[in-house]
Amino acid sequence: MLKIYVGNLPPEATQEEVSALFANHGRVRSIDVAKDIFSGKCRGFGFVEMEGHEARAAINALNGYSLHGNNLRVNQERPKNQRGGRRR
Repeated sequence: MLKIYVGNLPPEATQEEVSALFANHGRVRSIDVAKDIFSGKCRGFGFVEMEGHEARAAINALNGYSLHGNNLRVNQERPKNQRGGRRR
């Protein structure tokens, strides 16, 4: 099972819409689209879990895919210690 990071989601993206997009490439085991607590709109990212070969197919097919005018960033989730970010 691989966890996939989906970034640059548009604010109007819904969990159902993202799930349907990934379901075209295999069985979606779980999905979590981050939503703003006040507005309920998408915060621009989410996570999808799929089986390995299906996940790799979805990553290859959907990275750069245009959803409501936003080009999605789709890749395998990296462990926290391997992510980029600020140095302290």
